[in-house]
Amino acid sequence: MLIIGEKLSIIAKRVREAMMKKDKGPIQEIAISQWKAGAGMIDANIGPAEDGGEDLMQWMVTTIQAVVPLPVCLDTTNSSALEAGLKVHNSQWGKPLINSTSNDPERFPILELGAKYNAQVIGLTVGKGGLPADAEERAAIAAEIMARAMEYGVPLEDIYLDPLVLQIATSQDHARHVIKAIKMFQEMNDPPMKTVVGLSNISNGCPKTLRPILNRYYFMLLMLEGLTAAIADAHEMAEVTKTYDVMMGKTLYAHSYLEM
Repeated sequence: MLIIGEKLSIIAKRVREAMMKKDKGPIQEIAISQWKAGAGMIDANIGPAEDGGEDLMQWMVTTIQAVVPLPVCLDTTNSSALEAGLKVHNSQWGKPLINSTSNDPERFPILELGAKYNAQVIGLTVGKGGLPADAEERAAIAAEIMARAMEYGVPLEDIYLDPLVLQIATSQDHARHVIKAIKMFQEMNDPPMKTVVGLSNISNGCPKTLRPILNRYYFMLLMLEGLTAAIADAHEMAEVTKTYDVMMGKTLYAHSYLEM
């Protein structure tokens, strides 16, 4: 299971202030913390970044990789900023991941960047027509993204399909649709397609005390259906992934398994 450490987001006040001031301290502290908690990749979410996005993404990628030997998930809707980050990404620790393409024609060029820089790409199963209604519609969009990826020269093994997790507080039925979609996505190719979710979306808008509970249990349900990766807080997920591996026989049980 790949955990993509999500804590470096411009939405967080501390991170946003560090980005604006180009203060490496908080960025590197959070990246190191996510890495030590088990993240295999670090998400760098700079938002739309319409002004100065290229410089900001380059700064984020180099700042993170100066202290953490991990690839970076470049998370922005600014394609110029994505390319700027891809140019400086150090891939000795793994391919970068672009978040994301979709069935919106405006997002098709992201696949060009994936092919050009040998990057992995998240395919978000949503189109210009709006939110997918159910798992079947998500799978139909996924099939179109897969075909388009091959046209652009991005191997299917470099595509992560994202079924679009919505907040349970306002879209409860979609929680089940996403679980079903994760299973369906894997049946669309041999070898099975990789899958990823923005996990904390499930608990957006919920009371602070409920959020970690919803995140952890939903994560477990998704793992049981074969989820490959999650953009999540590595600290919050460490206990779940270690317990899952013990239960599924992937690691040998010991009383101290949570400390291993």
